[in-house]
Amino acid sequence: MFADREEAGKRLAEQLLEHRGKDALVLALPRGGVVLGAVIARALSLPLDIIAVRKIGHPSAPEFALGAVDEEGTRILNEEEAALVDPDWLASETEQQMKEAKRRSRVYRSGKAHANMSGKTAIIVDDGVATGLTMRLAVKVAKAHMPKRVIVATPVSSSEAAEEILKDADELIVLEPPEEFLGAVGAHYIRFDQIEDAEVIRLMKQQ
Repeated sequence: MFADREEAGKRLAEQLLEHRGKDALVLALPRGGVVLGAVIARALSLPLDIIAVRKIGHPSAPEFALGAVDEEGTRILNEEEAALVDPDWLASETEQQMKEAKRRSRVYRSGKAHANMSGKTAIIVDDGVATGLTMRLAVKVAKAHMPKRVIVATPVSSSEAAEEILKDADELIVLEPPEEFLGAVGAHYIRFDQIEDAEVIRLMKQQ
C-alpha cells in the first residue's frame, strides 16, 4: 500500500538508482504517471517527457479497456472483446481518444518537441497497470524511436499485464507482487486523487 503517488515515485526511484545521471530518460503516462515520473526524474537527474496514450473504454463499462490509442493513431485492441462491439462506435471512440491524446501531448509539453529516445534507456512510468493495454502501447511507441533499452516501472500491476508487458519491454519493475493485485490500481493507494491538466503542466515545466 502506498500513501500517495509521490511516495510510490520515491520507492520506484530507489529501484532505478543505477540509471542516475546516465544516458536515459523518464517517459510518464499522463495524467497520474506524471506525478511519479517527476519524482523519479528529479531523483535520478534525468529528463522527463510523456507518452500520450489513451484508453479506449468499453461502451457499457468505460473503466474496462477495450484497447488503447496514441496521438498518431497507433492502436492496440483486446481483439476478443473488441469484436463484440459496434465497429462504427469503436472507430468513432478511437478517433475521439486519439484527439485527446494529441491535445494532451501539445498542452503538457507547452509546445516543446518530443524527447529524443534514440540509443537511450527509456524508463516508462505509470501509477499502476491493470489490463496493461495502455502500457503495452506506450512500449510499442517508445520502441519505434529506437531506444537502447525499454524499462517499465510501476508500483502495481496485474499478473496478466506483467506477463504481456515482458513480451516487449526489456525489464519490468513492479513494487508490489503482481499476484497480490487488488483488481484496481487505486486500491493500492491511501490517497489517489484525480490529477488535473494544471498539475501535469506544472510538473512538466519544473523539469
